[in-house]
Amino acid sequence: MASLNSSSVSFLNSPSLPNKPLLTANSSLNQLSFPKSSSLINSNDSLTLFHVRSSRASSSRSPKVLVVAAAANKSEPLKIMISGAPASGKGTQCELIKKKYDLVHIAAGDLLRTEIASGSDNGKRAKEHMDIGQLVPDEIVVMMVKERLMQPDSQDKGWLLDGYPRSLSQATKLQGYGFHPDLFILLEVPEEILVERVVGRRLDPVTGKIYHLKYSPPETEEIAARLTQRFDDTEEKVKLRLHTHHQNVASVLAMFEDTIIKVDGSVSKEAVFAQIDSALTKLLEQRAEKIGSAIA
Repeated sequence: MASLNSSSVSFLNSPSLPNKPLLTANSSLNQLSFPKSSSLINSNDSLTLFHVRSSRASSSRSPKVLVVAAAANKSEPLKIMISGAPASGKGTQCELIKKKYDLVHIAAGDLLRTEIASGSDNGKRAKEHMDIGQLVPDEIVVMMVKERLMQPDSQDKGWLLDGYPRSLSQATKLQGYGFHPDLFILLEVPEEILVERVVGRRLDPVTGKIYHLKYSPPETEEIAARLTQRFDDTEEKVKLRLHTHHQNVASVLAMFEDTIIKVDGSVSKEAVFAQIDSALTKLLEQRAEKIGSAIA
């Protein structure tokens, strides 16, 4: 049993009885006890008591308090991982998820650049490897991600980990630090569509905007004339990148098979998000039902 004394409970008027205070001058409260459940009560939760009724007892008996209903105001924040091959639309979906669910968006590449720019210890260590043409070791990147996941905003609002972990060793290290997603979203897109998306991409060097010759063409001939293509956005190189991605992601999926949802990423961005939104809504509803069952 987890005990909450009166100093740790927020007492509010009942929504159904707005003019009737929960506790009056004649009410007595020694202690309230609830079943211990991380989904019901944790250190970040404040409890709203919808109706409390007290009774005067004889001097030989302790005061009694009847709690008719209680609920957690704040549920556990969402912890989401999302994975997808190059050009699967992962970045677009991250923006849509972030906008609706207000999660902290964490992408390892962005985090690495931020750490290097800030001159942090991890950033300095990473830069030493990059300056001599080496890949940044897993332990450095994992430490960066771990520290970001532990920041107050991530802990309070929840997080969306974008395209990471990418390998079994990275997934194992994160798991060892106690980070496990509520949902692992896998965007699935046929290879021929991915190749078409990548090969048709173009960059406007003036504005930094990304275009696609077929799906999102430039607005004017002037813009079209200055567009450039990334050196590795060729069919040969994208197929090599996809092969590497599929090899790595297979081992990661094995770590999170109990939380994976597979999403058809070949449809419009709105249709893709509808699938993700449905899964997240269902997850939140299941949590609410679990809280309700625990209270009952």
